[in-house]
Amino acid sequence: MFAFFKRVKTVVDSELNSMLDRAEDPVKMLDQFMREMEADIRDAEKAVANQIANEKMLLKKLQDAEKMVNQRESQAIKALESGNEDLARRALEDKNAHVATVNSFRESHIIAKKDADVLRAKLDEMKNEYNEMKLKKDSLKARAESAKTRTKMNRAMSSIGGDEGRKGFERMEEKVMRYEAEAETSDDLRSSSRSLDDELAALDKGNAVDDELAALKKRLGKE
Repeated sequence: MFAFFKRVKTVVDSELNSMLDRAEDPVKMLDQFMREMEADIRDAEKAVANQIANEKMLLKKLQDAEKMVNQRESQAIKALESGNEDLARRALEDKNAHVATVNSFRESHIIAKKDADVLRAKLDEMKNEYNEMKLKKDSLKARAESAKTRTKMNRAMSSIGGDEGRKGFERMEEKVMRYEAEAETSDDLRSSSRSLDDELAALDKGNAVDDELAALKKRLGKE
């Protein structure tokens, strides 16, 4: 688990950018890194807890053995004071056996405590590296999102100002101009048609006046 952290730290420090270039989704890849690191930290915490428990157990056994050494020595003294040398001898023999146990537990406890201290230090290092990676992850995620947004905007602006869009607008402009020309032609034709009708109507109106004028002259006998 500790090797994984060293590998991730190297990746983030020197190779993450190229890895993100190859990744389909850099944000998801970063989240996956963090989940793996969190799982390793949980495993390390369990290992440290077990080692601390082992250290405490050895310390308890060491203290119990030391207590028996002191107890047997006191009992040997008490037996001698009572005139029971044989009992005092047996108490001292048992004391020596407990002394050997004390020495064994003391050595084991020293090793266990050293291992526990090393594991604690590595766990602290893992957590510090995790926090460092978390800050980098947040920064990289923000950069990735910003890059995606810029890319979308650039693509949108490129589409708006591209040849295809410009040609489309030009086609629509030509259609509008054609519609306007057709409308003007229609207006001209309509104006011409109205002028002819007006002239014909005026001609008809003029003939009617002449007929009416001739009729009046006839009535007045002025023909």
